[in-house]
Amino acid sequence: MSSPLAIGAVSAVLRNLLDNGLVDVSGMLGPVAVSAVAPDRVDVDEANFAPRLNLFMYLALPNAAWRNRELPSRSASGERASNAPLALDLHYLVTAYGVSDFQAEILLGYAMHLLHERPVLDRASIRRALDPSPLDVSMLPPAFQALAASDLADQIEAVRITPMPLNTDEMSKLWSASQSHYRPSAAYQVCVVLIEGTRPARSPLPVLSRGPGDPATGRDRGVVVQPDLLPPGPTILSIAPPNRQSAALGGDLISLTGVRLEGSGARARLRHRLLAAPLEIVATVATGGASAAFTLPAGAPAQTGLPAGLMQLSLVLTPPGEPFERETNALPLLIAPDPVIAADAGLGLAAIDIQRLAGPARVTVRLFCRPEVRPEQAAVLALGTSTAVAARRTLATDALDFEFPGTLAAGAQWLRLRVDGVDSLLVDKSTSPPSFDAAYQVTVPA
Repeated sequence: MSSPLAIGAVSAVLRNLLDNGLVDVSGMLGPVAVSAVAPDRVDVDEANFAPRLNLFMYLALPNAAWRNRELPSRSASGERASNAPLALDLHYLVTAYGVSDFQAEILLGYAMHLLHERPVLDRASIRRALDPSPLDVSMLPPAFQALAASDLADQIEAVRITPMPLNTDEMSKLWSASQSHYRPSAAYQVCVVLIEGTRPARSPLPVLSRGPGDPATGRDRGVVVQPDLLPPGPTILSIAPPNRQSAALGGDLISLTGVRLEGSGARARLRHRLLAAPLEIVATVATGGASAAFTLPAGAPAQTGLPAGLMQLSLVLTPPGEPFERETNALPLLIAPDPVIAADAGLGLAAIDIQRLAGPARVTVRLFCRPEVRPEQAAVLALGTSTAVAARRTLATDALDFEFPGTLAAGAQWLRLRVDGVDSLLVDKSTSPPSFDAAYQVTVPA
């Protein structure tokens, strides 16, 4: 694979090819210059302007055949598994400039014939162009010296040159974008350029056996066939917080249903974007492996270790007869915030404080939450149908401060706290029909 210098290396090789091939033209046109700059940088009005051939790369597009190779480049845990190559097709415009009759046409004809005769840039010509021995490379511009390290000649696929016909509309737009006067030109596509990173990656070891081996014969057990349509490994199908709620609180018993959940050492593994390491909780698996259950931590452990919001829940266990642990698929588990209405002496949290202030008229609310809301989390409080966003905080132990407009009606209001998109459990779904939980009703002073 090539390095990011490969795009410049292709331009340098093409310019070298045209420069060497136009030696025969110098006898009839005089000295001919070959450049690789944008068309607006070519000044035809300068004194002693000589005939020139200019090479301009105007477009780089992903190569359709290579763009998905070695993807995904990262594993499910985020580790780099491969360095997926950046495969590009480069589009060039070859333009001829002349100062008298027929010079531009002669130059363009020779250039197109040269590219027609060399549809593939072989490795030897690439090396010669980028390392022109026996010349002293240090005499060349620094940018050209750097191109020798592009590894373009060593990439796995050859570099091909293909004419690309442009109609009058495309050509007109191209020259209008370059803000230059039109000159006789021909377009080419050069592909493929493969640019690959060099960062360390992880690669699995070869598979030696299909399952555990027989101690007596040393042979593996082979492929295990299951006479059903169920997933072949431990799989969680659903998660159910208590009381038909969509979210859970600290201390709740979480029920899981699934298939092939039997095994030893079962643990629920909870991941959250703000937790540096997963939270693991001992789980109980029912006979037959169709269900499991575990209890969320409560009290002080939940206050600091169980953030509200979206968590990923999976189950880790060792299936019967297998020597290694397995982890199931992950399903979402919502942890609801629990606003502290009355004081919580166990956690040292004060009761909610609602005040109506004048100048300007406003209603302020200060409250704490179980579990604590971290500064990186978004918190929104609703009183009735009015909402307010929490003020910026620096510590997770700080109270949440909200400010409502003075038009907020006085009297009893239903309170809802939303943290990272998950609402507190205002609705009691254990009854039929559901009802509002009276514990979440507060009084706004007049």
